[in-house]
Amino acid sequence: MAASALLRLLSPTAPGPKDPTTARPSPTSLQAGTMRRRQPRAARCSSSPAPASLDLPLLPFQSSEVLIPSECKTLHLYEARYLALLEEALYRKHNSFVHFVLDPVVSGSPKASFAVRYGCLVQIESVERLDIGALISIRGVCRVNIMNLLQMEPYLSGDVSPIMDEPCEGIELSLRISKLRESMCNLHSLQMKLKVPEDEPLQTNIKASLLWSEKEIFEEYNEAFIPGLPERLSFAAYQTVSGMSDEELLTLQKYKIQAMDSTDTLERLNSGIEYVEHNIGMISARLAIQNI
Repeated sequence: MAASALLRLLSPTAPGPKDPTTARPSPTSLQAGTMRRRQPRAARCSSSPAPASLDLPLLPFQSSEVLIPSECKTLHLYEARYLALLEEALYRKHNSFVHFVLDPVVSGSPKASFAVRYGCLVQIESVERLDIGALISIRGVCRVNIMNLLQMEPYLSGDVSPIMDEPCEGIELSLRISKLRESMCNLHSLQMKLKVPEDEPLQTNIKASLLWSEKEIFEEYNEAFIPGLPERLSFAAYQTVSGMSDEELLTLQKYKIQAMDSTDTLERLNSGIEYVEHNIGMISARLAIQNI
């Protein structure tokens, strides 16, 4: 019943799951047989209790718009169904919903098929009411697995459970965390020296994500959905910087997908250091040209 209702919601004869931002994806269909879920192991340690689950609104996006933990994103919600989702999240779900991707799947069926991927629990940080809709700022908190669809109209909702990295500790982990922190701070300092056009805001995402990741208290969140500090920091590295080209944004997208797929904190930390150091070199080159 849930699958058939979802199929009607996303069919070519009905309005598609439009991106709440200015871009609008084409109408698609989702077949029950092709709705696959990522299910990496989600234990912090062998003695941990079974992960909790939450019933939350679900907001679909295109495959090019993966959101990762620690990342901030601004959305303009204007359709009635998405405004209803916003009200539910604000007043009954502790400012939370799930950002997820409908990823195209190649199949023999004449109908388009999509897999449900890259679910990310988000926290609404701010809301600005507009004449048409609302402008909201959200931040990714934790990867989630969408286990069951509970509602299709007026918006999607479902049961979700947290996805965590495999246990990891030791001197090497501590050293890599320190290195990543240092690199992110250096990158932020360099960005502050850049001169950017008036219509292009200076990017401060790397600093904001670092500060969020290093928070010690998360009173507004469900504890079972809060990754440990090393995992939070490992995601914070993958942020936009000022003046990125389309090719550089595509590279960032690949890093983000790789980060979401991995359950190895140390691997993600090393990859994050590599990515931040690359951006340091890129910004340093731009500063050198700027100062000529």
